[in-house]
Amino acid sequence: MLHQILQRQAAASVKNVLQHAPARTSTFALAAVSRSLQLQAQAIRNYSTPSPPSSSPTSASSTSNAGQQPKYRQFHSSDIANRASEVPGFPILEDPLIHNHSIPSFMVGTQNGFLPRQDPLDVLPKEYEVLENLLQQMPLTLKDGSKGLLALGLFGEACKSLPLYDLSNVEDSELLSALYRDYTFMASAYLLEPCDILYRKSGDYGLGRSVLPKNIAVPLAQVAEKIGAKPFMEYALSYALYNYRRIDKSKGLVWGNLELIRPFSGHKSEVGFIISHVTMVAHSGDLVKNTMQTLDAADKRNRNLFNESLASVVSTYEKINMEMDTMWERSLPADYLKFRTFIMGTKNQPMFPNGVIYEGVSDIPMFHRGESGANDSMVPMGDNLLQLTESMPSNPLTAVLKDFRTYRPHNHAEFLEFVEEKARQTQVRHFAEQDPNSAAIYLAAVDQIRNFRNRHWNFTKEYIIKYSKHPVATGGSPIVTWLPNQLATVLKTMQEVGSKIDASQLLPENKSLVDTLTRRADAQARILDREVATLRTEIKDQDRV
Repeated sequence: MLHQILQRQAAASVKNVLQHAPARTSTFALAAVSRSLQLQAQAIRNYSTPSPPSSSPTSASSTSNAGQQPKYRQFHSSDIANRASEVPGFPILEDPLIHNHSIPSFMVGTQNGFLPRQDPLDVLPKEYEVLENLLQQMPLTLKDGSKGLLALGLFGEACKSLPLYDLSNVEDSELLSALYRDYTFMASAYLLEPCDILYRKSGDYGLGRSVLPKNIAVPLAQVAEKIGAKPFMEYALSYALYNYRRIDKSKGLVWGNLELIRPFSGHKSEVGFIISHVTMVAHSGDLVKNTMQTLDAADKRNRNLFNESLASVVSTYEKINMEMDTMWERSLPADYLKFRTFIMGTKNQPMFPNGVIYEGVSDIPMFHRGESGANDSMVPMGDNLLQLTESMPSNPLTAVLKDFRTYRPHNHAEFLEFVEEKARQTQVRHFAEQDPNSAAIYLAAVDQIRNFRNRHWNFTKEYIIKYSKHPVATGGSPIVTWLPNQLATVLKTMQEVGSKIDASQLLPENKSLVDTLTRRADAQARILDREVATLRTEIKDQDRV
C-alpha cells in the first residue's frame, strides 16, 4: 500500500513541477523531485505491516537505530458508504531515527513534527574547512564583536578563495542538509551583499549581483538536486529549521537552550527572530498527531473523538501562538531591517529585474522567492484540515500562496496535500457544522489560525511597514495586500460558521465562546478593510504579484 502511495506522490509531484514551473526549468529541478521520492521509497522499501500506535515509542536518544527500518503510524480510513473515493493514509514517523543518515532529514513525525529528524549538523567536516571558515567570518558582526566580511564589503571578494567542491558523491542525508543550508547562506550573502551595503548607507537596496559564481552555484545545484529542493534559501531546509544548535543536548528545544548556527548579522534580534520559529515548530509533533486523529474521527463519524481531537488541535495552536507572541521581546521591531536584506529573494524583487545566472549550471536566469515564515507547514496544515484553503479567493494573491507552498521539503508538501484531500473527502467542516458544539470547537480552531495570521500581520506593520516603504516582502509578495488576503478569508469563515450555530443547543461555555469569537471576527474584518485601504495609498505597486 505504501508503494502505491509513493507512486501517486511521484506522479503528483512531477505533474506539479510540469504545470507550475516556467519553460526555463532545468532538468535538475525535475530530477530533484525524483530523487526526493526515491529517498522516501528507500525509507519504507522493506516496510510491510503498519506498526500500531504505541503508548511508549522507543526513544531515539537512548537506543541506537542506525540499521532499523522507520516505524510509521498508519492512520487508516473506515469504509463508509456513499464515499466518492478513498484517500489512503499517509506514513508518519513515530520514531525519528536520529542515527539513520540514509533517509531524508525532514520527514513528518509525531515526535519531530516538521523539524528535522535529528538536530542539525552544526560544523562541517574538515574537508570543507574553507567553506566553514568563510561562513564563520561572514556575519556583519562576529562573536567577538569585530566586523565580519559582510560589514567590510569583502565577502564577494573572499568567495574567490572557495574551492569548487564536488558534492556528486555525497549521500549522507545529515551532511547533505548541512551543505544545502551553508551553500544557500553563501548564495544569499553573495547576491545581496551590494544591496545591504547600499541600504546601510542610503535606505535603498539598489541592485543585487546577477551572476552566482560556479564555486557556489554548482555545488548548490548538486546538493539541491539530491535533497529535492530549490537551489535557493528555504525556511525549513535552511534559514530557520535547520539552523539551530542545542546548548545542552540533554534539554529540549526551548528558549535559552538554543543558539544559531549561521547568522547573517550576528545581532541578538536575529537570533531571537530565527530561534522563536524553532521553539514554535517544536510543538508541531503534537499538532501532526492531533490533526491526524481529527481526520480519522471525521472519517469514522465518531463525534466524541472528533470533538476531543479537534479540541487538542486548538490547545496545541494556543501553545504555538503563545510562543509566537514572545517574538516581540526576543527580536525588537527596530532591529529587523538590520538583517532582513539577506533573506530577500530573486523573484518579483526590483533588486533582481533579470533574475540570477547560476554559472556552470545554466545560462538561463533563475528566479526564486525569498525566505518567508509563510513557508512554514503548521498554518497550511490548519488551513487544509479546516478546509480554509478551498475557501481562498481565486486571485493572484492566492496564487502566490500556492507558490509559497512549493518552498518546503517534499515530504512536508505531500503530507499537506494528503491533509487537504482527506479533509475534503471526510468533509471536516460539514461534519463539524452538523453539531452545534462541534461547530463551536471548529470555530475556536479557525480562531487560532486567525490569531496566528493576525499576529503575522501586526508583525508586518510594526517590524517592516513602520520603517520601510519597500513594496515587496522578502518572499516577493505585495507587503500590504498579501497577508490580508488570507486573513480576510479566515474572518469570513468565522462569520459564516458563527452565524449558523444554534446557540440554544450549545453548552454554556461554548455559547459564550461562540458569541465572543463571532463578534471579534466581525469587528476585525471592518478594521482590516480600513487598514489595507489606507496603506495602499502609502505604499505603491500592491497589485504587482
